[in-house]
Amino acid sequence: MKAQETKMVPIKEGSFVPLYGAVSKKPVLVKAFYIDVYPVTNSEYLNFVRKNPSFSKSKIKRIFADESYLFYWKNDYDFGTNNLKSPVTNVSWFAAKKYCECQGKRLPTMDEWEYTAMADEKRIDARTKPEFNKYILSWYEKSKTYENTIGQNFKNYWGVYDMHGLVWEWTLDFNSLFLSGESRKDKSNDKNLFCGAASVNAADLMDYAAFMRYAFRGSLKAQYSTRNLGFRCASTTKQ
Repeated sequence: MKAQETKMVPIKEGSFVPLYGAVSKKPVLVKAFYIDVYPVTNSEYLNFVRKNPSFSKSKIKRIFADESYLFYWKNDYDFGTNNLKSPVTNVSWFAAKKYCECQGKRLPTMDEWEYTAMADEKRIDARTKPEFNKYILSWYEKSKTYENTIGQNFKNYWGVYDMHGLVWEWTLDFNSLFLSGESRKDKSNDKNLFCGAASVNAADLMDYAAFMRYAFRGSLKAQYSTRNLGFRCASTTKQ
């Protein structure tokens, strides 16, 4: 299938200390990649299920999505009165991953997503700015932001919209937070469909906005779908 022409922007290589880093708090290197400017919309996802009917509302297998999958859609190929330019939600990790693959892309890794999301309009890393964290936390208190149109929140340093203020988003390795050793990068764990962790290795105990994101990921399984959870795609190479 021809890759969908959703605009992507380049994210330059860099490093940062993630919230859940090793005890040594060594920076994590994020290599250069590309990411979608906006989350995937209802309209874009409709095009996907038309070409991949096995991922439609009534036909998807329960191993790949729970009963809440696309529950707000009227039927398999009709998202009803919902905004065509609102982010698609109630999509499982399996379905989001498949969508990205069909576009010749992939889901962003957790480090890639956090690295991109830590930027405000002018700074690559705005995590130390109280007003930035207050903005994110104030969004957590708002209801039904998933009904809003994409692109209404600020464009960050990289040219990416809606990293905060619209919906939560799946990451490729959302389940990598189980800690069986000192680092969240420990590969010995085989709980591949779950994610969760305590705060023992948190790099910044005052970063409540990030804690909320990680806590949310900690509640997920790959087949879950919720009304405030969407996704966007990424790619290692330019599409």
